[in-house]
Amino acid sequence: MVELAVVIVIVGVLAAFGVPRYRDSVERTKAAEAFNYLSAVRSAQERHLALKGNYAGTVGELDIQQEDPKYFDAPTISKGVYPAGPPDDGAPFWSIALSRKSDTSSYGAYTVAFCEKGYWPSGAPATFYPASTIPETINPVGN
Repeated sequence: MVELAVVIVIVGVLAAFGVPRYRDSVERTKAAEAFNYLSAVRSAQERHLALKGNYAGTVGELDIQQEDPKYFDAPTISKGVYPAGPPDDGAPFWSIALSRKSDTSSYGAYTVAFCEKGYWPSGAPATFYPASTIPETINPVGN
């Protein structure tokens, strides 16, 4: 009986360490979906700019065929022009953010944001872009 109790305690301790790591790993995989989607949008936006001289206002205008992400709300693109003056002097900009569906996440809702400069991390100045709010523990690229 004592041996059985010891085995149960050992299994419980291993589970206490393993389950959170497993949960983080699963959520990191789901967050990677957003990074892959947004990376494809960024590449397509650069091609659109090169061909047409401006950024696309919707994902449908881009030359990619992608389904909306499964674990994130449908994205919307914001675009505009920087104010005149340094450092960007009237250059066009765009941003897109994916928000995690909170009902399917043990971390709740969080956001992954990209712009013409690439991944827009948390803590970045939010002058023209929404900042990402993805928890550092599950961020596939780190902050």
